[in-house]
Amino acid sequence: MIEIRWHGRGGQGAKTVSQLLAGAALRRGRYVQAFPEYGPERSGAPVKAFNRLDTKEIRLHCGVYEPDIVVVLDPTLLHAREVRVTEGLKRHGLLLVNTAQTPEEIRALTGFSGRIITLDAEALARSVGARFSNVVMLGAVARVLGEISVEDVEHEFAHAFGEKALATNIAALHAGFAAVDARAERSEASL
Repeated sequence: MIEIRWHGRGGQGAKTVSQLLAGAALRRGRYVQAFPEYGPERSGAPVKAFNRLDTKEIRLHCGVYEPDIVVVLDPTLLHAREVRVTEGLKRHGLLLVNTAQTPEEIRALTGFSGRIITLDAEALARSVGARFSNVVMLGAVARVLGEISVEDVEHEFAHAFGEKALATNIAALHAGFAAVDARAERSEASL
């Protein structure tokens, strides 16, 4: 089972992308769960959303306390006292952060010793005309998982977004997917 915890702020779409990921995984024949956890219900308040993906029935019905992947949509949460983004993250897990900072800078800030990928999802979203970075980060997660294709997620978009927003969100999805590939190539070249 793969467990994912999304960290964002109210209005940034953590719940939406977790549901889109679940729908795409379901298309691949996976058993899935997607659910949010809210603190104070106000725009800008820290929120979490969760996914579970498995090849067999998921009988667990509780929060995700030891995720394999943590996705941080808002880099200000790395400094928030009320949020500990790496809490419970498996030692060999992945921390995926929307930031212009390097993985080394995030490692120094969080103390997390596992794999860290950083993307400037805000800049990538703007470059394709998107308003939000959450879809860029969804593309990155799909790429990291490796078993969910961009086409699976695009299919979910067709049901979630109006025609006007569809093309922009597909472009943002592809930008996130490609950014992870570019990061991997740069990392391999530096070895």
